[in-house]
This record gives sequence, C-alpha cells and structure tokens, in this order.
Amino acid sequence: MNGGIFLALCAYAVYAWGDGLIKAIGSQLSVFEIGFFNILFASIFLFFLKPDGERWHGFWHMQRPWAVHARAISGLVAGVLGIYAFTTIPLAEVYALIFLAPLFVTLLSIVVLKEQVGPWRWLAIFAGLVGILLVVRPGFRELELGHFAALIVAFLAAATIILMRSLAGEKQTTMLGVLVGYGLLFNGAAMLATSSFAIPDWKLLLMLVLTGACTAGGHRLQLLATRLSPANQIAPTHYSQIVWAVVIGAAFFAEYPDFIALIGLAVVVGSGLLTLVRERIRLGTVRWNPFSRNRL
Repeated sequence: MNGGIFLALCAYAVYAWGDGLIKAIGSQLSVFEIGFFNILFASIFLFFLKPDGERWHGFWHMQRPWAVHARAISGLVAGVLGIYAFTTIPLAEVYALIFLAPLFVTLLSIVVLKEQVGPWRWLAIFAGLVGILLVVRPGFRELELGHFAALIVAFLAAATIILMRSLAGEKQTTMLGVLVGYGLLFNGAAMLATSSFAIPDWKLLLMLVLTGACTAGGHRLQLLATRLSPANQIAPTHYSQIVWAVVIGAAFFAEYPDFIALIGLAVVVGSGLLTLVRERIRLGTVRWNPFSRNRL
C-alpha cells in the first residue's frame, strides 16, 4: 500500500470518528451549537495546519468572489444538515445517502454542462438508487427528516464539484477562511437565538474539541495524501467510511444493519466505484474528487 492511499484511509477514519462524536453529542446540544464549536475548534487547529506556501494574511482577497461565497454557503448549509442527519438517523444510512454525490455529479453534468452520458454511467445511477432503496426501504419503514437532510448534503456536495471548476486557482486559505467566517456567524447567531442554548460542561467541551481536531486532522491528512498519490488511486478509499460507520454504529449506538441493508450498502459502494472507473476511462481522470465533500 502506497503512502497516499494509507493517509487517505486514515483521513476517512478520522472523519468517521469525528462524525461518531457529533452523533454522541447530538442529544445534548442543538445542531447550531455543535456546528459553531466544531468550526471554532477546527479553525484553531487549521490555523496551524495551513497548506504549505500559503498565509492566512489577506485570505479575503479573492479571484472569483461569487464562486468563493457560493461554495462557502453550500458548505455552510451542508454542514448544518450533515450534523442534523448524523444526530437523527444511523451513521451507515447517512453515509449511504451522502455517497450518492458522484451520481448527482453525473446528473448535474447532463443538466448544467450538457454532457452525453453512456449506458455504464446510467447503470451506475440506477444501481445507486436501488442500493439506497435497500438501505432505507421507504414504505416499509418511516423516513425521517434526517434522511432528506443527508440527501440534500449529497446534492450540495455534487454542486460544489461543478462549482470548484471555477475555483482551480483560488487559495485554500481563502476558501477555508470564508467558509469559517460564514459558519461561525450563522451558527453563532442561530445557537444564541434558540431557547435550548446552554454552555457545555467540561466533558461536552472536550468532545467538541475532539470533533474539531478530527475535522482539521482529516483535512490535513487529505492534503498530504493528494501529494503522494493521484486522485485516481485515492478516490476509492472514500468508501472505507461505510465500514467505520457500521463498526462505530454497532459498537456505540446499537445500530445493526440487517442483511438487506448490508447488500444495499455494497450496491451503493459498487455504483460509486463504477462511476469513478467510467470517469477515468472517459476523461483519464476522476472528476469527482472525494476530498471536496463539504467539510472545512
């Protein structure tokens, strides 16, 4: 196993444990309070983990302001909805829905970029939808708002992929700095406006610090991974989060996917991998970068 793939696997493990911590906190704090402190502590860690060769000074100087702000707003909404999903439905189901992002990229490419889609990519879309039906099983169980929140997160992640084409030359410190600004302002105002706002005790505060560390640490590991290996090799490691979701969900939250759900998860992963393979054959690269998931 080369170093880039190993670091990518570590990044997604760190992210998954951070999501598990968010789920554990969800019953005690509001979504906005979790979002505020997660971004606050993540930004503190990221301040010292900035990309090499970049400075935080002047991060607000942008080449394409509209695209930077649009990406930040998309990340803000996805972050809030993602926290809500993680705190209300099983981890594995959240990831299964979020993993529809590459399929949404294909659909947006048809609508926005007017691309032609061949039978293999249509097959991947169909398989992904079948996999989700096996996991969620609407009609046989009650769907919750968390399912729809996770689905919107997947769509926003796909929209960000399309949007990122115009941000190729933008500094990472700029995109991160603007996203942090939006996140702190919105979540801070929203948490103070809710009647359930409460100052976290030391145990919750420690868990919030750890969620921020996981967010920042995962982001840094991603950057290091991309320097050692091309995106084509790293992209499939994204699906390792499904394994972590099942393990963490079963070990700490008594979430046990049944046999049909496990088949559905495997189908979702397979459809995503098929999309990646077809993108590589068609374009010689992977357009869907798994590291562009709407995180800090």
